[in-house]
Amino acid sequence: MRKILIVDDDRKTRDLLKTYLEKNQYEVILSHNGESFLAELQAHADTLSLVILDVMLPDTDGFVLCKKVRQRSNVPIIMLTASSDETDRIVGLELGADDYIAKPYSPRELLARIKAILRRAAPETPAARYYRFVGFTLDALERTVTDSEGRQLALTGLDFQLLKYFIEHPAQVLDRSLLCEETRGRDAGPLDRSLDVQISRLRLRLNDDGKQPALIKTVRGAGYVFSADVSVTSV
Repeated sequence: MRKILIVDDDRKTRDLLKTYLEKNQYEVILSHNGESFLAELQAHADTLSLVILDVMLPDTDGFVLCKKVRQRSNVPIIMLTASSDETDRIVGLELGADDYIAKPYSPRELLARIKAILRRAAPETPAARYYRFVGFTLDALERTVTDSEGRQLALTGLDFQLLKYFIEHPAQVLDRSLLCEETRGRDAGPLDRSLDVQISRLRLRLNDDGKQPALIKTVRGAGYVFSADVSVTSV
């Protein structure tokens, strides 16, 4: 799980970001000022995936912290500011920030920035193409799924995208809103049952018993979990 350290003096903002990012499978550490941020940075320096710095803080500012982070780490940095002044953005980037976002912003926009930065920062590895689980093989390049006898499953594009997301996150409880956002680009409303219908259809295609499913299990009140072991190869 990716670990993110956030420093912001507004408690409501901190708590909102923590809740939203944790829902999207990130571990979040919060700080309310520069002193607590530097202590958390030292404690978690080797495991941090990204840092989010608010420019305006009670005991220092984000520019000072950005400079201190860069003196000891190459961890990606996103800076937050209530100012629309271009100078602030330029100073932050020159000090080593990777991105800059102006307040007010939506958590969804921030999440998109985080994902983009972490994709760029990820070490290059051979692209995963084949995902194998209980006799099935998903080909990420050809966008097909075949059974143990080589027969191709009849899946829609959304079915394939949903299954791929499940097998990329095995044994993780994924809530409905996250699955909708990842596959449809929007959150699930309280009365939106389209995801449940799609999962029922996907279970049918995988011969997964709808009453007692073994692959895509329902976690009551939390979401769904893909329980099969998955192996991944590039060839």
